[in-house]
Amino acid sequence: MAKKRQIKKLRTGAFSRSLSLARLGLGAGARAAGSAMAGLLDSEMAASARKKAHWVGQAGRLVAELGELKGSLMKAGQLLSVYGEHFLPPEINQLLRTLQSDSPPVEYAAIHKVLLRNLGAEKLALLEIDEEPCGAASLGQVHRARIRSTGDLLALKVQYPGVERAIDGDIKALKRLLSLTDWLPKIPATDALFEEVRRMLKRETDYVLELAMLEFYRHKLAGDSRYVVPRTYPEFCGKRVLAMSFESGVALDGPEVAALSQERRNAISLAVLELYFRELFTWRRVQTDPHFGNYRVRLGKNSDSLVMYDFGAVRDLGKEFMDPYRLMLKGTFHNDRAEFEKASMDLGVLEPGDPAELKELFYELCRLITEPFLPPQPYDWRETKLPQRLSEAGWIMVKKFPLRAPPPEVVFLDRKMAGNFTLLSRLGARIDGRSLLEPYLG
Repeated sequence: MAKKRQIKKLRTGAFSRSLSLARLGLGAGARAAGSAMAGLLDSEMAASARKKAHWVGQAGRLVAELGELKGSLMKAGQLLSVYGEHFLPPEINQLLRTLQSDSPPVEYAAIHKVLLRNLGAEKLALLEIDEEPCGAASLGQVHRARIRSTGDLLALKVQYPGVERAIDGDIKALKRLLSLTDWLPKIPATDALFEEVRRMLKRETDYVLELAMLEFYRHKLAGDSRYVVPRTYPEFCGKRVLAMSFESGVALDGPEVAALSQERRNAISLAVLELYFRELFTWRRVQTDPHFGNYRVRLGKNSDSLVMYDFGAVRDLGKEFMDPYRLMLKGTFHNDRAEFEKASMDLGVLEPGDPAELKELFYELCRLITEPFLPPQPYDWRETKLPQRLSEAGWIMVKKFPLRAPPPEVVFLDRKMAGNFTLLSRLGARIDGRSLLEPYLG
């Protein structure tokens, strides 16, 4: 198998990163102007096709550039792909999705410098490290390692150099670039989303915090064979390095899982949902990144375990948010419009003066979210197409009303729930969700 292309040197300086995006922006502006001039002579249908081709080409250039720059620019691009079904043309969103699965790794020479700076030569000598990464993402990559004295196998998560320092400038630069396109709706929610992305990126680059979150989840799920949380090795951790036990598994959306019996796929699906409800209602602490790469499945003889890897996007939820959020879900679940509207207004999602049509659209959107948990019999995720229906309903709201910015917690919980729904659909689950959710709502 051919070796995957690697990035020799990251452009981490603010000037080089901004210049790279500025060139993209200038190119976008020039091509848009040329396209507009040519469009004056086209028929309406031809002009529409020309515009689509222009933006698809520009999206391809943007995706390629984000993949090279890595860091928060690439992470923001991934986030756009999560929400893209709400407001992006399908061709453009499909290109952005490639950032999730086709991220080129960085050559080991740059990674070794980070390891040396964080662990020191003496500790580094205690490890035998595979220079070929076993996983690459936007903020860092993972290398297998072995402790020479014990033989313990580790997964070393190493942050790319300069990532944390570049976050603020990266977010501003990306917003400026996207302002030259007509991809994003010009609504307050867009600004709030980028601000929340900035805050979450600060958390995700804090490996000391992620170490604490990993240990929290390991403690909470200890003894439950449905979940595997890696053991931590604090002696090999640093501000930009996280060491955990190497835990094997197969891809959640891979052929091995697809070939499992309906019963076993249902069990994995129930484990995913039950974990989310425990996070949300009991711990008030949720891992908000729904990327499939954050999980694997360890296949057993008769049962399987969900292997959990990433704890950088964990979000704490305060009581002042969770109380009305739970009541909003409860009102939706029990079809109690009065309770639903009051809780929605307490959250700031709706306001008393909102038009009746907006209230109705939002209620119907929430009813779609609770749809899998309403019937007393198992819900069939093979036929539902619920993720697509949710996207369509959300898009109708965005087009009809200049929505205010929702609470950031709502944005990221919606992101996680959408990811869970996509996973259940991919697994072809047929499960009783009502008995899982109802006890938490009362």
